[in-house]
Amino acid sequence: MRFRFTFLLCGLVLTAMQLVLAQVAGLRLPITVEAGGAFSIASTGSGKAVLYIVGPGQVLRRDVRLGETTFFAPGDLHNAGHYLAVLVGGSSTQNGAFDVTAAHPPAAPGFLAKPSRLPVASHGGISGVVYIFDTFQNLVLAPTEVLFQLSGVSGAGQARTATSRDGVAWIKMDSTAKEGVAEFVARVGDATSARVIQQVPAEPCRLRINARPSGQRLVLETEPVRDCAGNTLSDGTIVTFTETYKGGEATVDVPLKRGVARTEMPLDNGARISVATGVVMGNEILWGKER
Repeated sequence: MRFRFTFLLCGLVLTAMQLVLAQVAGLRLPITVEAGGAFSIASTGSGKAVLYIVGPGQVLRRDVRLGETTFFAPGDLHNAGHYLAVLVGGSSTQNGAFDVTAAHPPAAPGFLAKPSRLPVASHGGISGVVYIFDTFQNLVLAPTEVLFQLSGVSGAGQARTATSRDGVAWIKMDSTAKEGVAEFVARVGDATSARVIQQVPAEPCRLRINARPSGQRLVLETEPVRDCAGNTLSDGTIVTFTETYKGGEATVDVPLKRGVARTEMPLDNGARISVATGVVMGNEILWGKER
């Protein structure tokens, strides 16, 4: 019984394989079709039949005559993916499959860039990601070279290339040394997409104050506050002046204006005046002599 069952099962599998081969052999299908491209399907036999093509988001139906070639116009299939072709005629059914690939060349890339604002001279601080689509918004899965370009307000720009993987390419770039607006461009063939990156001064590199008396007050003023690349810090950056004297302490927060912070504090011999902005400390002044 076991031998007979095994023999019967093998016979059924063989019959099914022969049927599938016969069905595929009855249709002459393209292996791949480019999205939006024209193509044709030929069949064998005689008489009338109906051809169905089923795929991602699309179904086509054609009345055909067996033994003739059926032509499909450009744009009939535009969604990339795996398609099934089924030919129904009389009491028989034939089927086969083919793939629709993304169209060429790619259309404008989907470009994401971040952050939109960052300090100058930030190593690897700018990230760019490109999603490559064709004109029908199919993701282009074939490896594609993407050119990334970053240009600032002065100096030579940066240019790097990356090859996409599964429709995506990404890269990291350094922000330039000069503050201002930088243009970040992704280029795929003749298609480009651009983003704007605002580059602002980094932490101050050197902070110094000067003092002079004015009546019973002490006038304090910073030298122009700049980062290590020489960019003047943005107006509104807070500078903190602290005066300590015998029995007391006074603190004043002053925003930068045209790169300079200026204030007045009580004039007291022996007072110590310090300055800071963020985590950066400046010089300390000892005024007069301690009493």
